Amino acid sequence: MKENFLKGKLALITGASRGLGREMARSLGDDGASIALVGRAQEKLKETQELLKGRSIKSEIFVADISLESEVLNLKRDVDTKMGNPDILINNAGTAIRKDVVEFGLNEWQTVINTNLTGAFIMSKAFSPHMIELGWGRIINITSIMANVGSPGRSAYCASKSGLLALTKCMALELANTGVTVMAISPGFYATDLTAPLREDPDKNASLMNSTPMGKWGKPEDIGKIASFICSDGADFMTGTDILSDGGWLAQ
Repeated sequence: MKENFLKGKLALITGASRGLGREMARSLGDDGASIALVGRAQEKLKETQELLKGRSIKSEIFVADISLESEVLNLKRDVDTKMGNPDILINNAGTAIRKDVVEFGLNEWQTVINTNLTGAFIMSKAFSPHMIELGWGRIINITSIMANVGSPGRSAYCASKSGLLALTKCMALELANTGVTVMAISPGFYATDLTAPLREDPDKNASLMNSTPMGKWGKPEDIGKIASFICSDGADFMTGTDILSDGGWLAQ
């Protein structure tokens, strides 16, 4: 890929306050894009912005709950005013609640579905028209290996990520002739702050690594590199598919 091949592009990343969102912001920024950082935790977003400033990457912070359409519409107005219309949308915001189905409260279920799936739908609906008009765009949905399998205690999470993968395929077909591609990235077990408790527990860590053929945790910066590739010319003929990055976990 050419140096600064995303120069002049604006990427909007939800869940940009930490982990994979932060790394995707850094990677796309290093490749020349300006970054709209979206999340609910302003102080954490500021930490991401400071990281980008240290790399001479232009960014702005936007605090919003992307599961609420009213806040997304306000977000669109604010981003358009401060930075312009995004060329790249990364739906990365997510949450998880672990409970058996019979123990799930409806509000808890809706929290997971609304954040992981409905939020991506609202964001895509709001920000894709400009991409269509422009004739170029990238929408990247961060799904999960759990979009492809079931797991006890993760019914809402698996359902939301499976739905997000289906949404990816449907949108890709709808936009196939517009110049806008829609892709999914399904991470496996990555070393982020959210997985720190698992990595710090010797028994749980050993169990996860024994079930991962490569026997190691993924590096968050690898997801950033995948996102950058999807935004490159090398991925022009890719749409509607899921890129697995799981150390061979789903190959078993």
